[in-house]
Amino acid sequence: MDSIIFDLDGTLWNPLEVSVAVWNKVLADNGVNEKLSKDDLRGIMGMQADQVGEKLFPHLSRALCEKLTEESSELECVYLRKQGGQLYEGVENVLEKLSQKYKLYIVSNCQQGYIESFYEYHGLDPHFVDFENPGRTGLSKGENIQLIMERNNVKSAVYVGDTNGDCEAAKMAGIPFVFAAYGFGDADDFDYVIEEFKELLKLFG
Repeated sequence: MDSIIFDLDGTLWNPLEVSVAVWNKVLADNGVNEKLSKDDLRGIMGMQADQVGEKLFPHLSRALCEKLTEESSELECVYLRKQGGQLYEGVENVLEKLSQKYKLYIVSNCQQGYIESFYEYHGLDPHFVDFENPGRTGLSKGENIQLIMERNNVKSAVYVGDTNGDCEAAKMAGIPFVFAAYGFGDADDFDYVIEEFKELLKLFG
């Protein structure tokens, strides 16, 4: 194995504190008399942008859902660049150690600018070789994993994520899946499971 590819939300960090504040500001600014909770947003983690509005606001028009999602996506990057999210315990230390042995990548179902905000606030970009997301490519997570592997000549990798969608993406890309059980979602099938991020060192250190 030469590479480890990571999901972001629910795997490397928890951004919900910032995400809730952003969404509720955008709702208020658009005259939508609703408030979202962390649990509401937990339910959309891992989804692509075009699925988010439909899941959160099935009673609102598609046009309004798209407007809310777009504005929230833009503002979220601004907030996260200034405040960051909550890194899971041991992330910095573990990434530093893993990067000495493997090439590390991020593939997340997020908007353009989101991973860059993660990098900028937490200063973790030196540990990663490359990243990709549908906000930039318009591709599914599985396709973006394949793209990363082709672009960087990755011969053998695993994907670390916290949802069934991550599991399906790893299968599509033809690589083993490591389920981060501490994250936001569930997975029916996986090759490895970790209860804490630092357990990656036991598996691959």
